[in-house]
Amino acid sequence: MPANKESNRDPGTSLALLWDVGNGRPRRGPKPKFTPADVARRGIDIADSEGLEALSMQRVAETLGLTTMALYRYVPGKPDLIDLMVDTVLSDPPDLAHVPGGWRSRLETWARACWNVYRAHPWILTATGLRRQAMGPHQVAWLDTALAALEPTGLSARRRHDAAILVLSLVRNLTQEALDTTEEGNEEWDRLTTHQLTRHADRFPALTRAIAEGAFSPTDEDPLAFGLTCVLDGIQGLVDSSPHP
Repeated sequence: MPANKESNRDPGTSLALLWDVGNGRPRRGPKPKFTPADVARRGIDIADSEGLEALSMQRVAETLGLTTMALYRYVPGKPDLIDLMVDTVLSDPPDLAHVPGGWRSRLETWARACWNVYRAHPWILTATGLRRQAMGPHQVAWLDTALAALEPTGLSARRRHDAAILVLSLVRNLTQEALDTTEEGNEEWDRLTTHQLTRHADRFPALTRAIAEGAFSPTDEDPLAFGLTCVLDGIQGLVDSSPHP
């Protein structure tokens, strides 16, 4: 039955849960001990400590002292739970109204706030990347905030949306890179690459020179700074070249 519930998922039910229609609570049976928000927080705890692959309805039910079937009274299925978890950790977007410096400073503040959420809860990459999930009010508010920051640019609505998604994509890519990078992995890569390039330096001269000049050396630089500067410079160039009324 649980598998069928999830495979025959009703998007309307998930949206009602996310947007708190009817308070998102069971309507029949005994008075519930928990709320969907309680369930989401337990799911977040599991995903934060062990990754999204460790999340299951059974596992969450156990942390609440419930049977798996009883948990379905609060959340229709695992996909709906993940949607609720995403919207919960996003919380409210930053208030950009009083950020000085115009659209660029505001979009950078938005990007850095987004980066902080992704770094704290990296499972969001998987939760939002493999499927087109239902969007809750917090997720919608983040997009709305980015679009509002870009309104003074005079860019078209399509380009404002493209710019916001481009900045978000940078945050996602850098989060994935941070997850994939370990000190042990870097040391092994350096060892193997140095050995190969020593033998074949004439075949890859540009790469050999770049490595010799420190292209892959450890750095304490802000991981978001370079990419964000490049993206914002690109948006600025588009703004400068676009006709304005």
